[in-house]
Amino acid sequence: MVPSPMEQALRDDVAHWARHGGLLLRRARRAASLNQKALASVSGTSRTTLSAYEHGRKSPTLETAGRILDAAGFRLTLEAKVECVTLATRDGRAFHVPSRLWRLPVPAALGVARVGDRVYDLAVRAERRAAYAALLCGGEPDELLAHVDGVLLVELWDDLPLPEEVRAAWEPLVQEARQETGVMF
Repeated sequence: MVPSPMEQALRDDVAHWARHGGLLLRRARRAASLNQKALASVSGTSRTTLSAYEHGRKSPTLETAGRILDAAGFRLTLEAKVECVTLATRDGRAFHVPSRLWRLPVPAALGVARVGDRVYDLAVRAERRAAYAALLCGGEPDELLAHVDGVLLVELWDDLPLPEEVRAAWEPLVQEARQETGVMF
């Protein structure tokens, strides 16, 4: 019997999370500088089972994944998904606007960003300002998610040189973040 589109989407979703969940567990283990045997021991599972999880051959329950991540020094959390819509400026240049602002880990937020053929040091405010302007005007969704930090964007917002259409599209996100924090710049 051929699965319905909904059933197939669910199967694809489960397969996706089996693969990526394993990657998540492997990253946590490596970040904790643990081998599989050590992490399995402290998390109450076997090395072979942990290996199966990491390679996507088996999927842990949510409780088990949380226990393994906790043993590696991490927390399993729920975070809203960020989706982007594509809009265009009056002259036809495409730009992307996310559904919400997000936070980056400090090393990414203050790291280095390559935008086009230019490299920016995001720890330097003037360079972050130039990078954010370039990213908001023409960065791809994956570039935005990798280099733009919501709090740092809100702090820079009034100083960003942006075309009117880009500013108008991003403005509600910035204003919402300002209202949530009660901080008006």
